[in-house]
Amino acid sequence: QVQLVESGGGLVQAGGSLRLSCAASGRTFTNFRMGWFRQPPGKEREVVASILWTSARTYYADYVKGRFTVSRDIAQNMVYLQMTSLRPEDTALYYCATGPASGAYAYWGQGTQVTVSS
Repeated sequence: QVQLVESGGGLVQAGGSLRLSCAASGRTFTNFRMGWFRQPPGKEREVVASILWTSARTYYADYVKGRFTVSRDIAQNMVYLQMTSLRPEDTALYYCATGPASGAYAYWGQGTQVTVSS
């Protein structure tokens, strides 16, 4: 059973930084894709960034390019989202997700709240 557990959220002032972590377990993630999503209050869930487990190739949504960095640690089965220059509009519930690299995200964590004050 795949499990994803996020941590690292919290309250931060605009311009600050946070690092989110996602502990992944339950299978080997070779040829899987790990993604970070967020759901701002009252809005739809949106993709933030993703990384291919095997190649470490990354993707970023335009609104986080240059500010957020996604990475993974194969030995620890961890995925990270380093967030810098945070803005109030980054306030959201952040989720970790995974699935086959060429398919849909099949597994989701419970989320961790990030709140950026102005």
